[in-house]
Amino acid sequence: MTPDSLRAALGGVPDPEWLDTALRRLSTEPTAITRLFPAAGRRCGRAALPDAPGWTADDAARVLLLTSLPGEHAAYAERLYQHGDAAERRAVLRALPLLPIGADGVPLLHDAIRTNDTRLVAAALGPYARHLDQAAWRQAVLKCVFSGVPLATVADLDTRADGELTAMLAALAAERHAAGRELPADANDLLHRLTAALPQEA
Repeated sequence: MTPDSLRAALGGVPDPEWLDTALRRLSTEPTAITRLFPAAGRRCGRAALPDAPGWTADDAARVLLLTSLPGEHAAYAERLYQHGDAAERRAVLRALPLLPIGADGVPLLHDAIRTNDTRLVAAALGPYARHLDQAAWRQAVLKCVFSGVPLATVADLDTRADGELTAMLAALAAERHAAGRELPADANDLLHRLTAALPQEA
């Protein structure tokens, strides 16, 4: 999603004038985001957005607030994440790929992946996860399997999955099979795809 598409999807929020005013205010008073960001849920609602599948109004409004800042995006993202509740933290994570911060937001991904909040884990593995090194990314994918986060939320899964992830999933599948359990269906499907793509022995 882009800021423009999120703005269009927010056309039916309960208080669109509040959001317009907040976005204008941030252009001249960026510090106001520390008050506006938490207020977005109350002022814009938390309903799912029909024109932005997987997004809620508060998520989208908070992402727009962050992306509208004139500068210091990484510093504000960290501050809002560290002081935010779970919904605010998720919005920060979802905003990261839209911010001009390079890899500066990676520590926030590591923090989110360590939590037991599946919403944060899923948000951390969106498009910005391209900045995770391969070892950390593999462990995050396994965390999804263990915690029940749908693998469909993992950006670039098929292009980043490698032989080591295949081996890790195969070992987990064998361990669970021995215990009379199976991998989640999406993890099992991924393992089959990865195994089928391996070079066949002559």
